[in-house]
Amino acid sequence: MKRKNIFRISSLAFLTAAIFTSCSDSFLEEKQNYDSTTREAYNYWSGASARVSAIYRTCLPDAAANASARFNCTGLADDQSKSTEEYSGFSVFVNPQAPLTYQTGNNPVPDYFQGTKGNPLEGVYGRIRDVNDVIIGVTESTLSQDEKDQLLGQAYFLRAWCYYNLVKWYGGVPIVTDVLEPIASSVVPRSSTKACIDFICDDLNTAETLLARFTGSGQWMSGENYGRVTSGAAVALLGRVRLLYASPMFNRTNDVTRWTQAYEDIKRSIGVLTAAGYGLANESNPGINASGWASMFSQVPNTEGIFVTLYNTLVQGTPDYRKNNTWEHGIRPNNTLGGGGKTPSAMLVDMFPMRDGKVPGGCNTYTKLDKSESDYNPQFPFIDRDPRFYRTFAFPGVRWTFTGDPRNDNNDNPYNGTDYELWNYVWYTSPALRDDITANSEATYGADNLLNNVKGFYVRKRSDDRDVNSTSRYEYTQASGFTRSASPYMEIRFAEVLLNYAEAACGAGHLDEAVAQLQRIRARVGYTAENNYGLQANLSGDAAACMAAILYERQIELAYEGKRYWDIIRWMLYNDDATASNTTCATLGIEPLNNTYRENKYLQVKDYDGKEDPLTDKRDGFTPVDVDDWDNLESEMERLGEFWTANFEFKETETPVDATSNKEQAYITWRQNYYLSGLPTNVVKMNPWLTQSIGWTDAYEAAGTFDARQ
Repeated sequence: MKRKNIFRISSLAFLTAAIFTSCSDSFLEEKQNYDSTTREAYNYWSGASARVSAIYRTCLPDAAANASARFNCTGLADDQSKSTEEYSGFSVFVNPQAPLTYQTGNNPVPDYFQGTKGNPLEGVYGRIRDVNDVIIGVTESTLSQDEKDQLLGQAYFLRAWCYYNLVKWYGGVPIVTDVLEPIASSVVPRSSTKACIDFICDDLNTAETLLARFTGSGQWMSGENYGRVTSGAAVALLGRVRLLYASPMFNRTNDVTRWTQAYEDIKRSIGVLTAAGYGLANESNPGINASGWASMFSQVPNTEGIFVTLYNTLVQGTPDYRKNNTWEHGIRPNNTLGGGGKTPSAMLVDMFPMRDGKVPGGCNTYTKLDKSESDYNPQFPFIDRDPRFYRTFAFPGVRWTFTGDPRNDNNDNPYNGTDYELWNYVWYTSPALRDDITANSEATYGADNLLNNVKGFYVRKRSDDRDVNSTSRYEYTQASGFTRSASPYMEIRFAEVLLNYAEAACGAGHLDEAVAQLQRIRARVGYTAENNYGLQANLSGDAAACMAAILYERQIELAYEGKRYWDIIRWMLYNDDATASNTTCATLGIEPLNNTYRENKYLQVKDYDGKEDPLTDKRDGFTPVDVDDWDNLESEMERLGEFWTANFEFKETETPVDATSNKEQAYITWRQNYYLSGLPTNVVKMNPWLTQSIGWTDAYEAAGTFDARQ
């Protein structure tokens, strides 16, 4: 295999190397163009460190980007999240009318392997090639050993991150460690999944070893290096990789040695992370109604964040390292000058725990978990819920304040940001239109100028809420709303590591340790030992119930962070299929997602057909519910329920297969071969040595033969 000595042949030909930055990550502020730099540049700290900054730019997750060949899922309503309980609507993976094929032009399987043709940086292997160039260039340079180790540790981590995202989709993939020329002789076949897992883990072990003396005592937890990967990030990702390989998707025979390896590595990682200063943010101060938990999503620096993408509030036209997080803009309603909000599915709203920590009555998803003693009425889903419920969802009648004033001549919203009340309900001019939310705007009316934004519930998770954070990380203007936000995105946070630890401990037979992690997670949001942190008593003696409880806790704690799709995939929770050695749903007592459907909740004014808002006067006399009022929350929610009862009908909108014709209810339809994706035609034709996965057809109409599970 040949390699070139110049960067132009690498994917840097598509960079400007004018890198983005957060207001605190100065390591990404290099502005020179390294397009034609020779390998001699690696002999200088300035050149070598700039090259490392360049690969951060292309490899870091991005909270503003939908999942693609370049970016992983970060919680947006993309194809992955819309295949879960988090959002309604239909993605390519669960559409009952359009099975995925390998064929271009025939509903092709998404290409997370190659990406945009002609732009290597949009594909994983273009970025891997770039990282390999850095590893080789730094290794062969004349830098000091300390300088080499700092840079190489980061590069090995980022290469492992790229391969991890490939293996999640495809199982075994080609392992490339050189800078190959784009010529026909540069042929690398698919390696086994085991070989890929071993390779990723070796890279992460190397990254930990190289970075330990620079980061192991928390040296990069703040200051100019904050945002760089650390030895702690390496062990945290290693644990996630071990867990992936131990999970049923790759471990159909339940090889306990894989669980044991994951358990040992993750348990060790807790010590490494703790020594470096990582931990649950605000663990000793849950705050009012989980406000401590909610505040961490906007805190920088943050003990919770282990692998983090940082952002800033620089404006368009400033240097190319401008990088704004658009999450806050996206989740806010239109009348705040936000992006319209994100609508959670009724399925997840109804599934959140009750205030005693148990599964709501009527939710049959987790049959091995105890039901709550509190009655659950889906007509009033906000009453008596887990503290995280009120920080994950917003709904009509609550405060959701911000720093800014959206009021102008073109906006009917009557509220300043510091007093903002969320009201979203509809009424109609004709009784015939009352049950048709697709009615045109001349016949349908919505509160506070939210007519074309009919939602009952909004995603509130990760909000920079003024009632939680008095100093916002966004800059608000009437021209752009919340567009410029510097809130970080945490790809790996400490709570996930604890949940990974719980899962591996359960799989390896250490149930007491697994339960202890769940207790710690729940204590941070206000649960206490008085009722065993809301957990049922038998988890230490029933492995299936314990694992179900862990997956349930992951679903709640990590909601809208881009993790749920992969938990479903790892555990094969769409269906049971004994012929494919897939029976985890029955084993864990979890209802399969296949053949279920997701609805959206909204409010409709009772018995009114007119043009003016019928509730203006009543709302003027109603003080919105403040979820930060812990002492009175129960009575406050009951008061809101009384207002709803008196004025609204609670509705759920079905997700139709075709909204323009028959509007038939659509049910999730997942197919067994989707668990490990096939290669699309364009990839196989361009790389004929790549063997297609079993369950898919290759470009020559032959059945795939590559066993991606092995």
